[in-house]
Amino acid sequence: MTNKPDRSGFCILAGLALAAMAACTMPSASAHEANKRVADANALATTDSSSRQAPQSTRRPVARAEKGPYYVDFRARTAASWGHAFVWYGKTSERAVEVAGLTPKGDTLSYVLGHLTWVPSETGASYGDLDPDYLTASYRVYLNEADAKRVFAYIKKLQASSPVWNAETTNCTGFIGDIAEYMGLKVPYRWQRPENFVNSLKDINGGRQMVRLSAE
Repeated sequence: MTNKPDRSGFCILAGLALAAMAACTMPSASAHEANKRVADANALATTDSSSRQAPQSTRRPVARAEKGPYYVDFRARTAASWGHAFVWYGKTSERAVEVAGLTPKGDTLSYVLGHLTWVPSETGASYGDLDPDYLTASYRVYLNEADAKRVFAYIKKLQASSPVWNAETTNCTGFIGDIAEYMGLKVPYRWQRPENFVNSLKDINGGRQMVRLSAE
């Protein structure tokens, strides 16, 4: 009589093998729970970080007051004769520039007569004052808003009180020298070529860039 194989034993062994494979390929309940806690913690951290950063992104920027700096730029340029000295003044954040200087009013005849006597003057911009190609020297000094108002008012007053020009006594270097003196700068010998005067003005003040006026 032939003995039949005991299939129940194979079934038991197969079941144990499948259980072992399942244990190796599937995370346990505790591992799954731990992974879930890590995911929840990461999500909470992200949410908390976003909530802290959000107010920063919605903060209104602090407005910066437009107060300058203001400046006076002592300048010299070429001309038909000795050259010309004048000033630019204004606010660095603006393209507009004011020009002040002392020149004889009219044509060449006025200039020639101005070497002998006083002739009517002009105190605004003259030909070439705004052209950088003619520039031979420059010395820019900065001021705060309060001081700039005082200096700019003085320049306007000086323009209004300078009706005549003379090559030897009331000329362009003397005019901008008055402005420099009012600002508290050291002023070199005034009766020299405009280019030399501006360069000397810068040198004698050590290239100083900021000026603060004394209290009135």
